[in-house]
Amino acid sequence: MTWTFQVLYPNKFSWVWGNPTDSLHHKSSTILSDCWTGHVSTWPAYGAGHNILQKRKPCSAPDIKYYRSAEQSAKVVSKPRYLEQLETYLKRELQSLNLTGVKAQELRLQPFREVFEYFIEDFKTYKPLLSAIKNEYEVTLAHQREQIRELEPLKALLVTVSEHCDQKIQAMHEEERLEIKTLKHEKLSLMKMIEKMNEDKYSLQAQVSKLQEELAEAYLQYRNECDARKLLISDINELRYQQEDMKSSHIHDKHGDDPVTLAIALKVARKDLAQTQIELNTMKADYGNVVPRRDFENQEKKLSELLQKIDVLQKDMCQLHKEHKSLLEINQQVLAQRDAACAELEELQLNSTPRPAWEKCTDVLPGVFERLLSQPERKSSDQLVNILLTEMGTRLLKDKEFFIGMGKGDTLPAHLQHEGPIKNVKLSAKEVSVLLRDVWKEKIASDEQRGKQSSLPEFFIDYLQKRFGDAAVEWSYSVHESCRVYITNESMHLFYKILMGQVDEDQYHALTNIQSSLLNELVSADSGNDGLLTQKQFSAQLRNTFPLKSMDEIQDLLDIADSQLLTEGNNIPYKSLFTEDEEGRPGPFIAALWNQFAAEKKQYLKQLKNKLGNRDIKPEDLRMSFLAVDPTIDSQTLDRYISRGFLAPTDQFEQIGSMAIKQVFQNLEAGNIYRMGPATSV
Repeated sequence: MTWTFQVLYPNKFSWVWGNPTDSLHHKSSTILSDCWTGHVSTWPAYGAGHNILQKRKPCSAPDIKYYRSAEQSAKVVSKPRYLEQLETYLKRELQSLNLTGVKAQELRLQPFREVFEYFIEDFKTYKPLLSAIKNEYEVTLAHQREQIRELEPLKALLVTVSEHCDQKIQAMHEEERLEIKTLKHEKLSLMKMIEKMNEDKYSLQAQVSKLQEELAEAYLQYRNECDARKLLISDINELRYQQEDMKSSHIHDKHGDDPVTLAIALKVARKDLAQTQIELNTMKADYGNVVPRRDFENQEKKLSELLQKIDVLQKDMCQLHKEHKSLLEINQQVLAQRDAACAELEELQLNSTPRPAWEKCTDVLPGVFERLLSQPERKSSDQLVNILLTEMGTRLLKDKEFFIGMGKGDTLPAHLQHEGPIKNVKLSAKEVSVLLRDVWKEKIASDEQRGKQSSLPEFFIDYLQKRFGDAAVEWSYSVHESCRVYITNESMHLFYKILMGQVDEDQYHALTNIQSSLLNELVSADSGNDGLLTQKQFSAQLRNTFPLKSMDEIQDLLDIADSQLLTEGNNIPYKSLFTEDEEGRPGPFIAALWNQFAAEKKQYLKQLKNKLGNRDIKPEDLRMSFLAVDPTIDSQTLDRYISRGFLAPTDQFEQIGSMAIKQVFQNLEAGNIYRMGPATSV
């Protein structure tokens, strides 16, 4: 026997006691309808007199006594009790749920589904229609989930194709960089050759000038000697003529020549002398500047040889000038192609996936994205997503008053083993950074004193208990959640990963050792102890500290140091590169060192994976791969790497079977793995 809610006609109903299939159903319904009938509740317009049972559960049957006393209740407009109970139940269920997980929406839908089912069960007249509506929605939701599941492989394929394109672009960039380096070296060698030929040209020009001066001096000397010879010959002839005259006069006097004959002879002699003098003057005028033919031919031969050499040098110089000009044009073209390729690479990196309209976030997070979008350097979508998650996580963390303890299971870290609600201390990033710095300092000192490395979660909770006493759990959960949501703070998020066992503690010590070793090298090179080093000294110490880094990586560090310090002179205040901000974030220079360390580790593991292929491997396979990729690795380090990859001690290597290569490399990525010697081609 049950109560049945019967609709008599539109907006009229009655509750019927008995079996709906009973023959007395019509009579009972007629009697009860005479006792109490009314309109279907359309609260709040007709709320008076329609109060539901005060203590009825959402899924229980109605009580006839309540309806008999309903007419005598106060005529106060109120919400139906059944509606209040359903809303209270729904509110309580939603508050008990943890809506911070991945499937929060599905958890939130479950209370609504239960309330709807209660509603369908109580209103049996409308149950078929409401059930059909509910089933149709369930089928639609299942169809949507199936479509989402089918699209997941496409998403993974898209990510794989994007990574492959990035690798191709990086390879093209490396090839262009090597080609540019080769062209630069060729250009420098040609410039040196041109300088050498210019020096030879200047030397030959100096020799030609000197020879011309010597030729002019020799020509002047020869001309003076010729004139002196002609004067000497003239004097000799004159003396000979005088001697002959004296002899002829003496003969005439002796033999008694005729004076008339002598006069005629003298006249003829004078005439011959005048003719000879004219011819002599003509010869002087015509050949006064003439040199001996032998000397002239020698000088002409030397001049011809020098002119030939000058002509050859001039042709070589013209050829070199043309080649230099063509090389400059090629260099300009290569530079233009490089700039275009860099711009295209940057554009491809920014547009490899559709960038969301981040401006929409300014309404939800005012000030954050306006500050980021106004910066000159563009950030990638991954960086913006990290910033968005950090901001949203920080705000949710500030609004949260209590945490829910995760229990006391053995699989949980020691600092999270607690049950019940935990108060949120609401720490700032600066407070968390100061606390973590003190935790690392105390742990390093404790490990050195004990002689072995302790578990960070256990030491962390012991440290908090010594410092904060009973409030240690509150601080533990608050610090844990703060480090989890501060994704953009590398130091804090690394502490969270170490706490959760995602990364080995050795990786933190490796990063700190990189900083300390570099700082020690720079301090040792600072002879003046004034905190300043020249660009050359700073570059040399970088190469000495990191001998395995390429010249491009060293140059990137130098450029980042210059941009961080804004140095205008030749000196670098190197100690300013190792400072942190108030939230514990390292500067751009140290962040670049960390990024290069992560990139080198990723490249190292990639070479190992390429060497092994896609198959199950054994410890011996991993050992051979390490020795092939890094021949200089020592046996102790190699055993440590293999132990980290297979999560087994050294003495159990022979007992270990094959393991999936994916799992092995996940273990290696969590450990402190780095190259011991120079890279080899794989």
